[in-house]
Amino acid sequence: MEINEDDWELVNDDGFIYRRLKRPRPASTSTATIPPPDITAEAKARTERKKKVLLNLKTKYQQEIHHWELLSNTLQALQNPTQNQPPPVPLPVSDQRVSVVHENYSDSTYRELTDTLLAQVEAQEASISEISRFCDVAEALCDAEERRLKQPLIDLSIWEHSPRKLITSLLQE
Repeated sequence: MEINEDDWELVNDDGFIYRRLKRPRPASTSTATIPPPDITAEAKARTERKKKVLLNLKTKYQQEIHHWELLSNTLQALQNPTQNQPPPVPLPVSDQRVSVVHENYSDSTYRELTDTLLAQVEAQEASISEISRFCDVAEALCDAEERRLKQPLIDLSIWEHSPRKLITSLLQE
């Protein structure tokens, strides 16, 4: 069976585009029994699908924002070791509040938010470098301890180059 170029169709599966063989379509017995497509119904269905996809996307983004807020609050709690309280868990933001907050943000608010986030990133960088320094110190201590524990084993007479020295040392012990 030979496959022609016309037997393939392009499929867009949520941004992933690929080709597949066309599916066989049942032959219609009469075209008179099929009513013409309703353009307004198709437009309405398309609008509903778009609305559903956008709502799912909005929900995903809100969950991601909630996750990042939780991580940010946890980091702030770690940076302030004097606080013994658990980090506050932000409440899910309602749809109405998001639109009101977005409309009320000005350019200066975005600058302040950017400065705050930049300060947080710099604090995280300082924390990471401090932890890295602690790791280097711990690694140096471990290496020194390993060398100290290995040295008696290296000094054993079994490692002597001469078999006579080895035998004399074994006889002495």
